[in-house]
Amino acid sequence: MSRLQDKVAVITGGNSGIGFASAQAFINAGARVAIFGRDRASLDTSVEALGENAIAIQGDVTSDADLDNLYTTTNHHFGKVDVVFANAGTAEFMSLEDATNDHLDKLFDINVKGLFKTVRQSLGALNDNASIILTSSITNEKGIPRMSAYSASKAAVRSFARSFSAELVSRGIRVNALSPGPVATSIYARAGLSEEQIEGLGEEMTNQIPLKRFGEVNEMADAAVFLASSESSFIVGDELVVDGGMTQL
Repeated sequence: MSRLQDKVAVITGGNSGIGFASAQAFINAGARVAIFGRDRASLDTSVEALGENAIAIQGDVTSDADLDNLYTTTNHHFGKVDVVFANAGTAEFMSLEDATNDHLDKLFDINVKGLFKTVRQSLGALNDNASIILTSSITNEKGIPRMSAYSASKAAVRSFARSFSAELVSRGIRVNALSPGPVATSIYARAGLSEEQIEGLGEEMTNQIPLKRFGEVNEMADAAVFLASSESSFIVGDELVVDGGMTQL
């Protein structure tokens, strides 16, 4: 039997990057998947590629109403939810000196409040013994210039994995954090870095990674499948770091 056979999964930010790769991996493992994101065109393209075992729902993780619609629609189409992958997030890098209030608000509204709401609004739609996966980052434990606000938002996510687990373990619901290292996605361009800055940062980070390369989205998706499946049944409140050894060696 497939690792996620007949499971129902919700993936926020499921129309690009790690989220889309995870949606593909979940479906390949036997799940039916609802992807959630803000961009209609991207959602339509993604759900067409994913096929008949996927639906796409447009919305914003900062909106309670949009999240309620996500879970209501998923329950209507597929039944109660077995896996929530709270993956939607944003990145923006600024020095401490240049950081604006808008910069702080954007990161914390999406990465912290949006993730909190994603989990909170899911509780009535979830089966007992469900798995909740939160996308954090290795920046939650490293000091990196220009990433102080982003890193703090991801540290909050890591903390949520512990505190959410403490509240939900009586239902058998496991909450864990997935913390990627540098991954080959468009996140750096979306973070406002120039091509020259991206190239410089990429070279610097690659030199710090024992495997001497960036991770691939499929490698993060494989880790997400593990956390979603019964193979991780004795793992709760924990953090799975997938970084090529960057924080370990």
